[in-house]
Amino acid sequence: MAQSTSPKMIPSGKNAERIISAERLEQEVEFMCDTLFKGRATGTSGANEAAFWIARRFRKAGLMKMGGKWSRSFSVGDKAGHNIIGFMPGKRQGLKESYVIVTAHYDNLGKIAGSVYPGADSNASGVVAMISIADMFARMKELGRSYGKNIIFVATDGRERNSVGAEALWNDVVSGRLKDPISGETITPAKIQNVVVLDILGSSMSPLHKGRKDYLIMLGGAGFKYQLQRANDADGLNLDLGFDYYGSEGFTEMFLSKIGDQGVFSRGGAPCVVFTSGITMKTNKVEDDALSLNYNVFKRRIFVIFHWLTKVL
Repeated sequence: MAQSTSPKMIPSGKNAERIISAERLEQEVEFMCDTLFKGRATGTSGANEAAFWIARRFRKAGLMKMGGKWSRSFSVGDKAGHNIIGFMPGKRQGLKESYVIVTAHYDNLGKIAGSVYPGADSNASGVVAMISIADMFARMKELGRSYGKNIIFVATDGRERNSVGAEALWNDVVSGRLKDPISGETITPAKIQNVVVLDILGSSMSPLHKGRKDYLIMLGGAGFKYQLQRANDADGLNLDLGFDYYGSEGFTEMFLSKIGDQGVFSRGGAPCVVFTSGITMKTNKVEDDALSLNYNVFKRRIFVIFHWLTKVL
């Protein structure tokens, strides 16, 4: 007599949410804004310290090195920049392997005229969101959940130097220098399903609608709007979603194709999605400190992006 088998339970993403708190997010943003990092200008000791910290967080999240190392260096004039890269394997489907890149720049303006520019929203928030998402996926893998595509997490350097870190990353892909750490196969541009850029995610100072501080903007990824709306419904997250840059078609296109790291990927032909909470009056100012962010809303944004990723992987 054949034995009956119970259907396999799929662990809920709520399990991943439980490891993230507003308090933890605030502590990590505050840490990235510490005077130890001196504003994280590319090529400085402060940026190098930030890079080491990110690599340690990637290791803690269970990510794999690519090419046997966390850091990939590139020249910025007479200085060196460093992209930090970690790999999370998917279900592994052999010749059908595909990849999603999730990226956030960690550099900022540094110290100018004796004043340190902390760069809490721009872009400690994006880096902390990326690391939190890596932690959430690691938690789901511990519970036995697997996803179809591989995720490459990249903390880019040089955003404030004409996005030279993003250029270096995409050049690595185009030139065939980025290899799958499990199979050794070359990761070609055709295998990149999407590049997801997290840039300025912690503030509530530029709402889409009056009275709604709990909002999130997704630019690009027209084919993924439905999945984002579904993700936003998960566990009643209910953020006020926007799919253009404050109603401006022209600025939306400029933001995607010309401004920031996403411009590099878009011009290179990569499908690109940007998540942001918008430029504020404190962006690139000394006042962009850890106290200026809304951590409860920031947490909900991270949850929505995580749930969205689980639906597109």
